[in-house]
Amino acid sequence: MATVDVLIYTRTAGYRHDSIPAGAAALAGIAHEQRWETEVTEDPEAFTPERLARCTAVVLLSTTGTVLTPEGRTAFETYLRGGGALLVVHAAANAEPDWPFYGELLGTRFDGHPEIQPGTVLVEDPDHPATAPLPGRWAWTDEWYNFTANPRGAGVRVLARADETSYSGGTLGDDHPLVWCREVDRGRVFFTALGHSSEAYDDPAFRAHLSGALAWLTG
Repeated sequence: MATVDVLIYTRTAGYRHDSIPAGAAALAGIAHEQRWETEVTEDPEAFTPERLARCTAVVLLSTTGTVLTPEGRTAFETYLRGGGALLVVHAAANAEPDWPFYGELLGTRFDGHPEIQPGTVLVEDPDHPATAPLPGRWAWTDEWYNFTANPRGAGVRVLARADETSYSGGTLGDDHPLVWCREVDRGRVFFTALGHSSEAYDDPAFRAHLSGALAWLTG
């Protein structure tokens, strides 16, 4: 009998990442390793009070644009405030642009990115399950998302940040958060800006990062 039910949502209404199938497969695999049940869907009708009541965690995997109905937004906010869990991956930072609650959850908004290139992730909090498996200075290749503001000012717990001296095109300077988490009422939210390429989801360190995020959310 599965103790955890994870809903992986992949709907896009804007740019669609080619890595979504690889990401969904990786997340489902991580969940199945823990004997958790998963559902991968693009159907906004999944966001009902009845369906969400069965979810220990919801994943927004590179969702872009408006991907929820007004009724779905209401049900999702109620779910999160009541003790639900949300994992936001990569381009999902650019989802629900006109929903204020979602912006408050993230603490900032997506503000473009330079070309994909190698750089360095600096682990700020090595005690969190999502960053504990990573080296303190992690060489990584990604899109290195920029944000409209530093989310640290919105009260998030920053776990890792970008070393802007290791790549070109950063806009936040010495303090450029990439991975963070927070609590909202009784619920939990985790965001990672990483995960642009399909190859990322085969990388053992990145998979451990996602696994640790789910562990924290469901713990």
